This record gives sequence, C-alpha cells and structure tokens, in this order.
Amino acid sequence: MDRRSFVKAAAFGLAAGLMPGLSFAAGDAIRPFRVNVPEADLRDLRRRIAATRWPEAEAVADASQGVQRATMQALARYWEKEYDWRKVEARLNALPQFLTGIDGLDIHFIHVRSKHENALPLIVTHGWPGSIIEQLKIIEPLVNPTAHGGSAADAFHVVIPSMPGYGFSGKPAKTGWDGNRIARAWAVLMERLGYKRYVAQGGDWGAIITDLMAVQAPAGLIGIHSNMPGAVPPDIDKALRTGNPAPAGLSEEEQHACQQLDYVYKHIGYARIMGTRPQTLTGLADSPVGLAAFLLDHDARSLELISRAFAGQPGGLSRDDVLDNISLFWLTNTAVSASRLYWENKTTVFAAKGVTLPVAVSVFPDEIYLPPRSWAERSYPKLMYYNRVEKGGHFAAWEQPALFAQELRAGFKALRT
Repeated sequence: MDRRSFVKAAAFGLAAGLMPGLSFAAGDAIRPFRVNVPEADLRDLRRRIAATRWPEAEAVADASQGVQRATMQALARYWEKEYDWRKVEARLNALPQFLTGIDGLDIHFIHVRSKHENALPLIVTHGWPGSIIEQLKIIEPLVNPTAHGGSAADAFHVVIPSMPGYGFSGKPAKTGWDGNRIARAWAVLMERLGYKRYVAQGGDWGAIITDLMAVQAPAGLIGIHSNMPGAVPPDIDKALRTGNPAPAGLSEEEQHACQQLDYVYKHIGYARIMGTRPQTLTGLADSPVGLAAFLLDHDARSLELISRAFAGQPGGLSRDDVLDNISLFWLTNTAVSASRLYWENKTTVFAAKGVTLPVAVSVFPDEIYLPPRSWAERSYPKLMYYNRVEKGGHFAAWEQPALFAQELRAGFKALRT
C-alpha cells in the first residue's frame, strides 16, 4: 500500500485494521473505524503456534508453578486448528466503532446509543489483560434493557474505549500516559460526544481510572460504579504493601480482605515485571503461545475458569471468549505497549483515593479481594449502593454479563432523573 492509499484509508478509520500497530493522527475529528485483519497475519499466527517449542511439564500436580502445560497445549491446538478470528471481527464490525485524537493520540472506542428516551450515558473502561472484548456481552443488555429483564428507564448509551497502548488505540511514543491522563482523556471523549451528564464504570485498571475520573470530577460526571473498588484504608494498604502486619482490631471480614491483599502483593508477579521492565517482555511480541500463557496467569480463580474451558468444561468463559481477547493482543502487537501502563502508574491500586462523588460497588465472590462494606463506606462518603453478587470473578462483565448489567442498573438507579 502506498502512502496516498494509506492516508485515504486512515481518513475512514481503517488504518489500524489494515496495518495493526500504526496509528494515524488526524486531529480531533471522530472517524468511523472497521477491523480488517489481513489473512496473511492469520496464517502467520497459525504457523507460529504450530512451531511452538514447548518446555517440559511442571514438576507439581497443580498450577502453583504457573499455567500448566496441558492447558497451554489444549489452547494451542484449538487456536491453530479450529479458532476463527473472523467471527469476533464480524461482531466488532457490527458495532459503531470510531477513532478520535485526544492529547496527540488516537483513541479507539465503541459507541452504541440506546433507542430509549432518557438513556443514561455510560463510559466503561476495561483492564489488563483484558480489552474491549471483555465488554461486548454487556452492550445489548445495557442499551436494550426491555429485551433483557429491565425497563426502558434502565437504558444506557454505552461508550467503551480502548486504553492507550491497547487494541486499536494508538501506542504512546512518549512517557506520561498514566491513569490520571487516561481519566482526563475519557472526560474529553464524553464531552466530545456531546454528553453533559454521564456515569463511569470500571474493573481492574478500569476501576483505577474510574476512581481517578471521580477524583478529578469533570463537569459532566455524576457518579461511578466499580467492581474492584479502591476502598482499602490507606494505613492498611501501606502496611500490607510494605510487608507489615495489618492493624489490630479488624473484623473477621476485614481480616479476610487483608489476607487476600497480602497474597496479591506477594505473589502476583506479572505486575512487578510490567511495572519495572515492560520492554523486556519482547518475547510476547514474537511467540503467540508465550503471550497467551502470560495473559492467562492473572489470578488463580480466573485461571481455573479458563483451564476448565480448555479441558472441555466451559463455565462463564468459552474457549472462543479467551482466544478473542488473546488474538486481539497478538494481531495488534500490543503486549508490550499495554504493559507500559504498569510502569507509568504512580498511584496505589487498591487504596482509597479521595472520591467524593456518588459511588456504587458490586462485589463478585471470586474477585482478587472482597472489600467489606465498612471499607467502602469509609472510602466513598457518598456510597449509594453496595451489593455482594452470588457468582462471578475478576472479569465480571465478561463472565457474568446478565448479572453485571443488573448491577449497573441497580447501582445507578439513584442517579436517574
């Protein structure tokens, strides 16, 4: 493709699909976008999977040494022989997708407006190792609630952006794109879309960015929902992060949360690697199976769920769900660019950040930590909703979309006018 043809394609929002990894700065205009991965890239992916050099099996009978070889080999067989990227590509292209330049970087986003009058605008932010793939299942229940057990009064207009360095958004070439900057960019995006009054939601990195949006309190933001809230009292968070015991006098529920957080701080190695040496992960751009193993090893309960899917026991996630997300990372070559967000981070992940806007919290039982109501009330002085959900984990919107949609309807009900 010559430069003139490339520029023409970019003007219609096609550049990232035709040439993954390249972004085209076209100012602030909102341009339509479609995904179009070249067939040659899919053939190369299958070739690389087939050429995987496998390590020996783990020396234990469980996943305590990491993602088990049997899981990875089952994933690789399906990925090479049966998986069809074009299915998720068609799902994405059936949705209104766009690019817009914000602060010098192209931001990709899905924007689906509800047919219902007075729908509440909502921006939803994904996390790592996720992407916009996490939220695809919740779009229809949120924009069309009358077909999914809700009423017209429950409707949302839904905006789902890809974070910088992720998916089809641009890759920052300079430092500075941390959570605070992304939060400011999301406020610009919602203003550019014409929304004067809106809410925000997030889990994982999305929860951090959503908290930071609330701290910044842009004019249109009226409340937030989190399924991984920054609700840990700062003194407790500092003690756990520095390897000291939690304060005395905690309730049983608070002690349990401390035990969970202590495990996270001591055993979740991926965050330390990406937070200190993201560029060292070059191998993730060269080996699809290596990338898959790294992305799968987020937390123990999610890995159990994914492993069951590849062992023929699907639960909240299917094999295609998992590979849709991994394939997006591979085809856009964003493993390293996404990792840099950890290096950029300057804020605590789980500690309270000083949010004073109205907040709704949903606690899913298999999340990496279960914030007690006492912490949520202390951290969010305008806590308007707190609920413990019966099933689901870290990737709640992806695993349990119906429950997740119900939680958003209930959580934001008090902000409807």
